Amino acid sequence: MPQTVVEKIAQAHMTEGPRRPVRAGDFVSLRPRHVLTHDNTAAVMKKFQAIGAKKIFDSRQPVFALDHDIQNRGEENLKKYRAIEGFAREHGIDFYPAGAGIGHQLMCERGYVRPGWLVVASDSHANMYGALGAIGTPVVRTDAAAIWATGEFWWQIPPTVKVVLEGELAAGVSGKDVIIALCGLYPDEVLNAAVEFSGPGVGSLSMDGRLTIANMSTEWGALAAWFPADEVMTAWLRGQSKDRAEGGGATSDEREGALAATEGGCATHPDKDAQYVARITLDLGELAPGVAGPDAVQVTAAVAEIEEKRVAIQKAYLLSCTNSRREDLEAAAEVMRGRRVAEWVKLYLGAASAWVQQEAEKSGAWQALLDAGAIPLPPGCGPCIGLGTGLLEAGEVGISATNRNFKGRMGSREAQCYLGSPAVVAASAVAGYICGPERLEELEGAAKGPSTRAPSPSGRSRSLGMTPERNVQVFSSRAAEAEEVAILPGFPKRVSGRLVFLPKDNLNTDGIYAGAYTYREDMTPETMAAVVFDNYDPELAKRLLPGDIVVAGHNFGCGSSREQAVTALKAKGISLVIAASFSQTYLRNAFNNGFLCLEQAELVLRLHSLFRRNLERNERSIAGGALGVDFARGVITYGCDEYRFPPLGTVPQSLVIAGGIEMLVARRLMK
Repeated sequence: MPQTVVEKIAQAHMTEGPRRPVRAGDFVSLRPRHVLTHDNTAAVMKKFQAIGAKKIFDSRQPVFALDHDIQNRGEENLKKYRAIEGFAREHGIDFYPAGAGIGHQLMCERGYVRPGWLVVASDSHANMYGALGAIGTPVVRTDAAAIWATGEFWWQIPPTVKVVLEGELAAGVSGKDVIIALCGLYPDEVLNAAVEFSGPGVGSLSMDGRLTIANMSTEWGALAAWFPADEVMTAWLRGQSKDRAEGGGATSDEREGALAATEGGCATHPDKDAQYVARITLDLGELAPGVAGPDAVQVTAAVAEIEEKRVAIQKAYLLSCTNSRREDLEAAAEVMRGRRVAEWVKLYLGAASAWVQQEAEKSGAWQALLDAGAIPLPPGCGPCIGLGTGLLEAGEVGISATNRNFKGRMGSREAQCYLGSPAVVAASAVAGYICGPERLEELEGAAKGPSTRAPSPSGRSRSLGMTPERNVQVFSSRAAEAEEVAILPGFPKRVSGRLVFLPKDNLNTDGIYAGAYTYREDMTPETMAAVVFDNYDPELAKRLLPGDIVVAGHNFGCGSSREQAVTALKAKGISLVIAASFSQTYLRNAFNNGFLCLEQAELVLRLHSLFRRNLERNERSIAGGALGVDFARGVITYGCDEYRFPPLGTVPQSLVIAGGIEMLVARRLMK
């Protein structure tokens, strides 16, 4: 059976799953090469201890990197950091202290990510590892604790979207502009999918550009973003191994493995007839510098368009794991040499790692940015996640080379934030309003007469539009095939109950379990059950009955990662949720708490047709008779119709039988 890259790499790391080749929808257990945790290592340590684990399964697997709250010198935070370092020392785990750099950057530059590997992190930007031909994907904290204890985590193989890149970027257009364009052009096409980049345009992208694109694929909605191994990647990997050899980077085994993996043909490629759910074609030559925002990644515009509005800024940011590598700092420095940050603007600067900063210092880029008035910060996350110095205050507008500009993320909810490339951020900091480097040339030319400076590198791109026309093909998902599975003792062969249809897409966790209750310590299972769906329909909890089966639309459970959006449904006695699709975070929380979820889009489409009149009356919930689920056959029965779903194998069955991942791991450790 032909396989996509994500299916192939998952197959190579699988410890439990179907005996046939894996495909999208399958639940499997995987053993990743590495798992990164950062400041949240402290929370994972608590979960590790709660499941009764005493020993790390493989001390080479975890990597700890302190990077989020490193500007916080309070005793409580320092105590936490000391505890993490002590745990690492006790168990022989690779540890990077505050100031070494951002974890994702360290994973790539220190040899923990290689083509064909599966590498995960307890952080959403693990997607970045795909720039090195690996599959990188996020896990939640409970998963990280399970990996420490058993070496494994469970995963549902996602569908894959192929993105074909053609042409080459014009001068002055960067990888940041590529991902901003993709987020704006195709806001829904890759949600919860893996992305395979391919095509002749890939070879024209630098490694720093690929790292940016893979990193921000998280904001695009993807679970993983993979680039094929090529000469550019091979040269980068060799260079990193050489550069780090003298600096005490990764262990000697890791460095030797880096070259062996690249030269030994460990890179993985999709099969010719692999099945995809969509194909997107993007001509890089048609892109121009772009900006996303305010306060949304999917709201995009060309820099040439937005600079006409003269959007004034008070703060600018060159930092984060997205755009603070050597190429990024060089691009910003080139804009700022001989110029100064506007007197009313503060430009904050932080390298992705200490090594990146050292390289920028050697090249002169770092000093050029300081000379222009940039305010240096230690290598770390900081303002990108709303911590430390330089946060946006109420009424301020900022432009940032980070990955997210959600309202309130980088400071006050009363502020606004835009995203742009390092060159655009630098130019905006100088001008005092959002603009590109070419506008600076125009302003200086008007003030001083003909410029003696070299021509702007972005000159060729100014006349281009922000993006080309949408070019996407959507294919039918592979229908679930008739396939019976063995049912483990303790798992139900069949479930039946009253169907309760919630005809809404993107029903988020706040609608399922309101934030007003999330942090209350007095909520019992009974009181949780009484307020379930309170923000969606205040009367629904009264109408729901034990044994009901909830059916909902696409992207059920999006929003926050609160586990109560799952446990409240369990408390109410809901048997399971069927949805057209789920937020992957919700799905992980569901099975990690032993709660059943199934995807079946055709059933949801049919219910929309059957209950058309109810929908016209704007009914928010519809009770619709009996529905049955045959888990052995992978079939949902409603009326006279049958709807197939990928049968649940031993991995999800074991989670449900045990009551969740913590109990399952604890039982295995006891054995």
